[in-house]
Amino acid sequence: MINEVYEEAQSMMKSALESLKKEFAGVRTGRATTALLDSVMVDYFGTQTQLRQLASLSVPESRLIVVQPWDKSVVGEVEKAIQRSNLGLNPVSDGKVIRVPIPPLTEERRKDLVKVVKKSAEDRRVSIRNARRDGNELLKQLEKEKEISKDDARRGQERIQKLTDQFIKELDELAAQKEKEVMEE
Repeated sequence: MINEVYEEAQSMMKSALESLKKEFAGVRTGRATTALLDSVMVDYFGTQTQLRQLASLSVPESRLIVVQPWDKSVVGEVEKAIQRSNLGLNPVSDGKVIRVPIPPLTEERRKDLVKVVKKSAEDRRVSIRNARRDGNELLKQLEKEKEISKDDARRGQERIQKLTDQFIKELDELAAQKEKEVMEE
């Protein structure tokens, strides 16, 4: 019974951390990464399709992403989709390949991105704490219904607290690493 509550809390905390990692992958740093274009959707014959499903993406150098659509007829649509994506990128096409230069970030933009990183991290911290609260409430409910003893409930809460501390620590390390990446030239 206690293990199920613990595993449920762990699962919720893990999903909060995973969603933060995905979100951080899309936060722009000074370096090029194909993850920047994960959110780009292309109108492919009337259907919104993820760019990754229409083209191969590569990073031949630190400030350039190369997009090579498999179907040459969509090069124009891919280029427009990247421009419309609000990423501040200006793709250049030669009809076959699209080159997306990554301009260096200004100091002001870096500070704005750090604020975004901190807000995302705080949102996930709240999610982790909510998972802890839900787990603890479940344990108290089980104790109240006499399904577990008072000592078992206390031990379960301590175990959930240790888990919470572990996930918060991992989250803080991720956030600090991302902040450092964003502030690098």
